[in-house]
Amino acid sequence: SVSNAFAYLGIETKITGDPDELELAQAIVLPGVGAFPDAAEKLRATGLDQSVVKQGRKKPVLGICLGMQLLFEKSFEYGEHAGLGLVPGEVRDIRTVIPQNLAVHHMGWNGLHFPADRPRSPIFADLAEGEHVYFVHSFAGFDCKGQCTATTEYGAELTAAVQNGNVYGTQFHPEKSGDVGLRILKAFCGLEG
Repeated sequence: SVSNAFAYLGIETKITGDPDELELAQAIVLPGVGAFPDAAEKLRATGLDQSVVKQGRKKPVLGICLGMQLLFEKSFEYGEHAGLGLVPGEVRDIRTVIPQNLAVHHMGWNGLHFPADRPRSPIFADLAEGEHVYFVHSFAGFDCKGQCTATTEYGAELTAAVQNGNVYGTQFHPEKSGDVGLRILKAFCGLEG
């Protein structure tokens, strides 16, 4: 679905698990659905973990949903697991902060809120405060140490997006977020060199 969204925008993509292909890419998208430990192990087993870290120093990288969580230093999903360390902080169960009466997963459309104390991330340049995007998750990033670029409300304030230099992450799915998501993906593609 991420590749289809880029195709709709007229942007060429290539789906690959080859670290050498990442070297040739102008930008990298790390999508993800599923559990952190399995995804992190798959990245390590294929050598993509070090390749994504290396490329994140030179070119734009966008992690989506689980892909964003993998950017963090560690996760506590099914134990404690190391992430890529591209974004400070950790991934924890949202049940540690939301009221018990709310359903987990956090699923559906929620508004984005941008911190007033920092410049707007370039991937959100064309968005207004409160525009809605689509979420499906039960874990989120915490302790981002100033790298949080958007939040959302689901019984508590949750990290919706992060940025650390060339590395961007969205907890929500831009490819499933209609026109708003397409504007985010288009802005991301405008970042490359």
